[in-house]
Amino acid sequence: MTSDFPKDKTACSLRKGGSVDSPSGHDFRRKEGRGRARDSMSTVSYMDEPGQRDEVSRLAVQMENTYQLGPTKHFPVVTVNHILQDVLTDYLQKEEYEPEFCRQITKTISEVIKARVKELMIPRYKLIVMIHIGQLNGQSILIGSRCLWDPKSDTVSSYVFRNSSLFALANVYAVYFE
Repeated sequence: MTSDFPKDKTACSLRKGGSVDSPSGHDFRRKEGRGRARDSMSTVSYMDEPGQRDEVSRLAVQMENTYQLGPTKHFPVVTVNHILQDVLTDYLQKEEYEPEFCRQITKTISEVIKARVKELMIPRYKLIVMIHIGQLNGQSILIGSRCLWDPKSDTVSSYVFRNSSLFALANVYAVYFE
């Protein structure tokens, strides 16, 4: 009767979805019936069987490192300059300077520029679009920016627009993401 106790314990733990530890790893596992193991000598759980894996582990995609340190396609500064010129001219050609209008239009212009530059499908570049709009009243203004970047792969595209009432400066910073 004492020899049946380990078999009952094994069968009970297999029914609950647990695992069975064996005293030695010499023999192979033979299945019998509905999940019962006879002469089991290895550690086996129901999670090891193909039908019992959860959906999340099958859907997870693991990407390999590319070890690519530089861009395969450089950022097209001239093309982006044309985009800046087109967008600023279309939105601001006939506009007068009004502070509230300029505050709203800078958001719109920056989103339009970012969308048009993203359409170029330049891989692995992060884009920062900055728009400055001010009143043109005969005064002077200096706008400066500083960035920490790699001059081999990172770049900036800039365009200045003027009409009779306002000026606009658009900058697109393209920073390569390794």
